[in-house]
Amino acid sequence: MELTALGLMVLGAVLAGPASRALAGARWPARDPVGALLAWQAIGLAGGLSLVGAGVVYGVAPLGESLPAALHRLFAELGSGRFPAELGAVHLIAIAVTLVLAARLLGVLAATTLRTLKARRRHRDLLDVLATPWPAAPGARVLDHPVPVAYCLPGRSSRLVVSAGVLEVLEPDGVRAVLAHEQTHLRERHDLVVLPFVAWGATAPFVRGMVCAQLAVAALIEMRADDVAATRASSEELAGALRAVGGSAPAAALSSFTAALGARIERISAPPPPLPQPVRALVRLAALALVAMPTAALLLP
Repeated sequence: MELTALGLMVLGAVLAGPASRALAGARWPARDPVGALLAWQAIGLAGGLSLVGAGVVYGVAPLGESLPAALHRLFAELGSGRFPAELGAVHLIAIAVTLVLAARLLGVLAATTLRTLKARRRHRDLLDVLATPWPAAPGARVLDHPVPVAYCLPGRSSRLVVSAGVLEVLEPDGVRAVLAHEQTHLRERHDLVVLPFVAWGATAPFVRGMVCAQLAVAALIEMRADDVAATRASSEELAGALRAVGGSAPAAALSSFTAALGARIERISAPPPPLPQPVRALVRLAALALVAMPTAALLLP
């Protein structure tokens, strides 16, 4: 199984480094944001499985010809009160390093999730006091503030917020475009899409590919929401809404109007042609195959 461990390590390193940087710098994701988000999720999942799995596979390699067989023997011997004599110091170090890496990743993910949920809960409580329900848009709330701002707070008790300034500076079609944009974030739970990449970036900020992944995914969810909003309003109205509602939202929110406004407006005004359908299908199949590779290496006997 040493060759399997080596292959998984190489795959994980490639996905975390060169592959992530290449996808972050590619131009085709702007033509298929949904496919690109699937590709990023596949890279994250396959990379995590590969890096963690490599250490486990190498650590228990002397105990069997496959990971399931080796783990079965390991637990059987431990259950009977014996420790496998085949496991030397190097194998034990590999297992220990893997467990530390997995614990670090899960710990950062849990801490990030709890911190985000706490901030959103505080902000949601403030909105319930300060903002007014808007009958014209069920589920939306109006904040009495002159600066044009629109954002959403995702979660089970989600909130969609527009300021009074938005209603003053935008025409009804522009307001509908802003609402459609934010509703896309809530409906497709883009906060859950971004969260694992935030954890990856915080776990290993020195790995440039992981930082690139976080920034690229954040940009793609905005493209996706822009594309949905573009079906509810003309490109001129949507671009005008972005120009008007260009302020920053609270840190707890999933803000639609963050950085790279110029690039988003340019994409809305001159939308790139969508990828051909066969290519779109190929992207999705490639994402599925990427996840299947480390999964098969770890699970098949």
